[in-house]
Amino acid sequence: MEQVDLLILGAGAAGLFCAGSALRPGRRVMVLDHAAQPGEKIRISGGGRCNFTNLATAADRFLSRNPRFAASALARFTAADFVRLVDRAGIAWHEKTQGQLFCDGKATQITRMLLDRMSGADLRMRSAPRSVRHDGTGFVVETAGGAIRTARLVVATGGKSIPKIGATGIAYDLGAQFGLRLVDTRAGLVPLTFAEQELALCRPLAGVSVEAEIRHKDGRFRDALLFTHRGLSGPVILQISSFWNPGETLQIDLAPGRDIATDLKAERTRAGRAGIASVLGNALPARLAAAICEEMGLAQARLADQPNARLDALGARVNRWQVRPVGTEGYRTAEVTVGGIDTRDLDARTMQARKVPGLFFIGECVDVTGWLGGYNFQWAWASADAAGRAD
Repeated sequence: MEQVDLLILGAGAAGLFCAGSALRPGRRVMVLDHAAQPGEKIRISGGGRCNFTNLATAADRFLSRNPRFAASALARFTAADFVRLVDRAGIAWHEKTQGQLFCDGKATQITRMLLDRMSGADLRMRSAPRSVRHDGTGFVVETAGGAIRTARLVVATGGKSIPKIGATGIAYDLGAQFGLRLVDTRAGLVPLTFAEQELALCRPLAGVSVEAEIRHKDGRFRDALLFTHRGLSGPVILQISSFWNPGETLQIDLAPGRDIATDLKAERTRAGRAGIASVLGNALPARLAAAICEEMGLAQARLADQPNARLDALGARVNRWQVRPVGTEGYRTAEVTVGGIDTRDLDARTMQARKVPGLFFIGECVDVTGWLGGYNFQWAWASADAAGRAD
C-alpha cells in the first residue's frame, strides 16, 4: 500500500494551495483529483482573467452560521500575502473596482503559479477516490491505481456549483461519513428566476443593464442589474442571491440616489408637455423607462396631466420595486455553494475536524461563502494555508 504524509482530495484552488503550504523537507504530499486538468474553476473565473482576491477582504464579507469562523484564517493569510506571491511570480494584475484584483493576462497564470509553488508534491489527475476509511491509525483512500494510506487527509473537493466542470457533493458525503454536521446547501452568487407575470417585463428587456441597489437581510449592494429572458442577473443580483431564500420578496431601487417622484414633480413645472416615458428616460435606460410606463398605463401620457398621487406611484415603482423570485438558475450557473460542512465541527485555526484528528475540510465545501469579487478565492487560499501549515 502506498504511503504519504498528507493526502489532499481536490486539485482546485484550495487543494493546490494547501499542497504548497504543506511542503516540508522529508514530508510526502499528494493531491488527487478525478478531473483531467487542475484548477478548472480558476481557468474560467473572472471572464478568464481570475479575480484572485479582494483588497477589502474581512470576515464581515462572508456568510456562515458562525460569521466569525473565517476571521482567524483570513487574518493569518491575507489578500496582501497572496498579492506578494503573484508579484513574485511576475504576474501582471490590475484592480478593476471595489478592491477586486484580476490578472492582466490569462487566469491560467494563477494555476501555473500554484503548481510551481507545490513543486515536490505528487499531483495525480484522473484519479478519483473510490472510498475513504479510517483503519484506526490513519486514513486509507482506495483509487483505481490502488490504495493510499495517510495520517492526514484534507478534503478540498469544493461544492456543487458548476457541475459541468466536475463539481460534486463528495465533501458532504465524507463529512457525514465521519460524523460532521452539514448546513443545508444551496446555489449562491446565481441569477434569479421569475414567474410569468414578472417575466412579461423581463423578457422584452433582456440585455438591458441598469445600476441598482438592493437591501435584504444583512446584505446591501449597489451595482449593475441585468434583465434576462429568465429573470434578473448582474453583480447586484448575484450578490443578493446568497442572502435570499425561496418565498422572500426583494425590494430593488432602480435609480439609487434619486427620488424619482420628486424629480418628476419638478420636471412637471418645466417640461409638462413632455411624455412621462421620455422624462423618466433621463434617469433610466430608455427601454426600461418605456416598459415601466407601459406597465402602469402611462405609455402615451404627458407629464403635465399627472396628479401627485400618480407620480408618487411611479416613483415607488422605480425606487421600491417589489419582486418575488420563484427560484434561481441553480448550481448550473452558480459561482459558489452556500452552506456546507458545519463550522462548529472544525477548528478555526487549522480547519481540522474536532472529533476526527487528521481530517481537514477547506475551501468552498465549508459553510463559509464570500461575496462576489474575489472573496471566495481568498477564503480558498486562507483556509488552505491554515490546514497546510497545521502541526
